[in-house]
Amino acid sequence: MTVKHNLILVLLVYNFSWSQNLLDVNSFSVEDNNVVFSLENNAKLSLKFLDGKNIKFWFSPSGSFERSNESFAVINEEFDPNYQININESSANYEVFTNDLRVVVTKSPLKIQIYNKYQKLILSDTDERSYIVRDTEIMTRKVLRGDEHFFGLGEKTGTLDRRGKSYTMWNSDKPCYSDKEDPLYKSIPFFMSNYNYGIFFDNTYKTEFDFGKMSNNYFSFSAPDGPFIYYFFYGKDYKEVISSYTKLTGQPIMPPKWAFGWSQSRGLLTNEVLTREIALEYRKRNIPCDIIYQDIGWVEGLQNFKWAKEKYDNPKKMLSDLANNGFKVIVSQDPVVSQATKQQWEEADNKGYFATDIRTGKSYDMPWPWGGNAGVVDFTKPETATWWGHLQQIPINDGVKGFWTDMGEPAWSNEESTDRLNMKHHLGMHDEIHNVYGLTWDKVVTEEFEKHNPNQRIFQMTRAAYAGLQRYTFGWSGDSGNGEDINDGWVNLANQIPLGLSAGMGLIPFWSSDISGYCGDITDYSEFSELYIRWLQFGVFNPLSRAHHEGNNAVEPWLFGPQIEKIAKAAIELKYRLHPYLYTYARESYDTGVPILRALLLEYPKDDNTFEIDDQFMVGEALLIAPVVEKGAKQRSLYLPKGDWLDYNDPKINYSGGTIIDYPVELETTPIFVKVGSIIPQSPIMPYIDAIKKAAVVLEMFPGERISEFDLYEDDGETNNYKNNEFSKTNITMHKVGSKLNVEIGEPEQQAFKTSERNYLLKIYTTSNPKNVVINHQKLKKSTLSKLSENLNSNFTETGYFFDSSSKVLTIRLPDTKLKTTITVNN
Repeated sequence: MTVKHNLILVLLVYNFSWSQNLLDVNSFSVEDNNVVFSLENNAKLSLKFLDGKNIKFWFSPSGSFERSNESFAVINEEFDPNYQININESSANYEVFTNDLRVVVTKSPLKIQIYNKYQKLILSDTDERSYIVRDTEIMTRKVLRGDEHFFGLGEKTGTLDRRGKSYTMWNSDKPCYSDKEDPLYKSIPFFMSNYNYGIFFDNTYKTEFDFGKMSNNYFSFSAPDGPFIYYFFYGKDYKEVISSYTKLTGQPIMPPKWAFGWSQSRGLLTNEVLTREIALEYRKRNIPCDIIYQDIGWVEGLQNFKWAKEKYDNPKKMLSDLANNGFKVIVSQDPVVSQATKQQWEEADNKGYFATDIRTGKSYDMPWPWGGNAGVVDFTKPETATWWGHLQQIPINDGVKGFWTDMGEPAWSNEESTDRLNMKHHLGMHDEIHNVYGLTWDKVVTEEFEKHNPNQRIFQMTRAAYAGLQRYTFGWSGDSGNGEDINDGWVNLANQIPLGLSAGMGLIPFWSSDISGYCGDITDYSEFSELYIRWLQFGVFNPLSRAHHEGNNAVEPWLFGPQIEKIAKAAIELKYRLHPYLYTYARESYDTGVPILRALLLEYPKDDNTFEIDDQFMVGEALLIAPVVEKGAKQRSLYLPKGDWLDYNDPKINYSGGTIIDYPVELETTPIFVKVGSIIPQSPIMPYIDAIKKAAVVLEMFPGERISEFDLYEDDGETNNYKNNEFSKTNITMHKVGSKLNVEIGEPEQQAFKTSERNYLLKIYTTSNPKNVVINHQKLKKSTLSKLSENLNSNFTETGYFFDSSSKVLTIRLPDTKLKTTITVNN
């Protein structure tokens, strides 16, 4: 037989083994909210109704519903603890009715269809071979509609719409990744469809998703091993689906307030002199900055958490001095111990804290990018946590404010690195643990931090993780940029936008790209300056904004010349001004899982045009951002969804939505638009977050015809008291009635947290000079803009208003009395 005939035979056997149909339904049983269908060949399928909209599917070819490990991602299936179902049987099928869904299970062959209460088909198995088994591998296939689109899977490259593409879940270290490369660092097997449902495939092995690449008739997802469990979520829109996924896998922890400031880093920012110099320059140049990072070279040995003595003269004093000047220091940690760090390595090796090699029974010998061969710390072993917690507390006791957990794939463990599969962890072999390795590490880091630092809010930002990471950590997109030609990284920049938006829809609401792109040597700062500033103009709208580059390639704003420094400073200052707005949406992310950085489809789910928009986004509900991502651009083509919009850079200019516009841009321009009717709370610009203790709340107001409102959220920003609902929330409304504009600042809902003494400064964009302004039935005196701005953060008795006829802005100043306040503008 020829090689060709052998190949054909192999393919025929492969296809036949995948296509065996063993799935007719023989019987069923029901207990409370769970129905189990018994199938041919002892297989079973369980449908557990978490409530009337959300269902857990578990397909077991063996008929057993046991698993080696509990879910690493799921922490709550009790959506409605008392939920019960009834099942109706006919000759051909079974039916389960809820208030929102009709679930039909066909008996022969097995086929599940889910309809909404209006009998619209939401999700359907294929007519045949809806579940396919080959050895330990399982695949399910679902009907693909011609107008169906898919979004999600976390940090994946390419377009937001996953239709027609396939993806793999296998955490991989891919420096300088392209806009088409897959897989990357994180595995988030959760996606949503425009048919109002979402799927979370809770399998930690190397799973595959095909959204119509192989066939126009079906999409599929599969796993090579492990329990075949997936969750179905139904909602009126994407936000409700995300909220259900959040309920299942946990709320995202909130970063400290200062984490929403500006951050500076570089690969060789690993010494005291350079750290102090950078801090000094930021303050001298009046560019706001809160965080300075130290990359992995800060340690004496990998990973003993001791300062490298030749690089830091007095790290405690350095940290204290920086803190006195408003800087927080974040240090890197790796999940390994180098054999060169002899004392620590021998301790971990003797106590069994490393993953082992099944071929030798000894600690696995992992080649590491630096520090030589190392042991891979086994964070799935309970005893390891206490040991690691004591180690990482060493720099925390010195004054470090948090960590970025790097290389947790673990590094250089890509698809081709099959030798890693010989690693055995406490909870299983590496093929099962690989995708959750980073998650188990992040869990230890956070839980041990909280044990040693009670009620202190953690800062932890990670590269590699699995679904559920939001309970412990934040995320960044790894080593982006063009390493071959740094000045040709425009595609890499552009792809960070949909990647970040998809991360947000995968429950990574607190996210950052490496501003400037991590990869490549900067040999000509002038040549690189345009790409740098465009990356920064996008990056300031990342919830966590960090400038970072490899090696000793410095990316501080002043290195690119006075013009770039000026533009960068203005962009960073805007981030600080918007802090109260961003922080309010951070609380919404905690409550609901909905990200701050939002794909347009989250806010406009019925607008099909948004499915194809990969280069714009919303920040919260009110601001639309269209970063410039093309070299030498003089205009930016962008889409405004239906509604009325104002140019945030010049609010006198308005647009009607539902159309594409060409917006002129210069190097300093970031196209920003605000929805008419919006209220944008702001703060004064300050060198670091909370530098001004009694800072005024500035309310930018863009009146529309409808009643508008904003609930300003505030808390202490440092502790975990927010989890106990200790906060202040102030409702602000705005309503035009004829020629009057009524603004109401409600009495704050203060739950064990009180805001400071301060002023309100209202900046209302209007068209006419008012006849008068009345506060609580008392007419306000006219003033000047300079008078209203004088001692704004220290004098709490001054009131007045001023109308600027050129900018069309009405400014009103009044103290925050913590009582309900009504402001009437009579035109």
